[in-house]
Amino acid sequence: MKSLAIIPARGGSKRIPRKNIKEFMGRPIIAYSIEAAINSGLFDEVMVSTDDLEIAQIARECGAKVPFLRSAATSNDYATTADVLVEVINEYAVRGEHFDTFCCLYPTAPFVTSERLQEALKMITGDVESVFTAVRYSYPVQRSLRIIDGRVSMVAPQYLNSRSQDLEPIYHDAGQFYMAKTQRYMEDKTFWGEHCAAVILSELEVQDLDTETDWKLAELKYKLIHNL
Repeated sequence: MKSLAIIPARGGSKRIPRKNIKEFMGRPIIAYSIEAAINSGLFDEVMVSTDDLEIAQIARECGAKVPFLRSAATSNDYATTADVLVEVINEYAVRGEHFDTFCCLYPTAPFVTSERLQEALKMITGDVESVFTAVRYSYPVQRSLRIIDGRVSMVAPQYLNSRSQDLEPIYHDAGQFYMAKTQRYMEDKTFWGEHCAAVILSELEVQDLDTETDWKLAELKYKLIHNL
């Protein structure tokens, strides 16, 4: 079974300039995703999809392949991740290369590990068509609040007197990576469906990277995980 890792890394970044190659703990952050994908031994090819020559050069230095650059259509602010993935898979098909499964691995995922990738691929069996990372909300969402005109009320007041330990755990997408059966993805253009599963991550493995504060928090978590 052939598998492809696609790391989408556009050059533009509004909130954190050059985020995809910004140094994280002394290395370009994209290096962590490339290294985890290569060391997992799962993929016949680990490629970076980019429109940026500097990102392409750094990606190659880290061991990834950049066999072609993105088209103009998938390089603008309005192109979706799905647009990028479909373009990459179709371009490989034109070159005579086909993959049974593929992984979309984001370039700003310094906590990703080879073991988590291996865990995900093992889950794609039988009717499981896609797998992605998820993390449990740290506080029960059933007890969430809304504030309107300065007044506070519960979103779900029926849970006012419920104990936290009695409430159903709720999770959210961790945004680290997504795996899928290629043929089915190309039919539906989504990782979401009736037959998807999740690799559950701890809060230490998850951190949004949209602000400089996020970046500092991520580095603190990384130091804690790796005893640095």
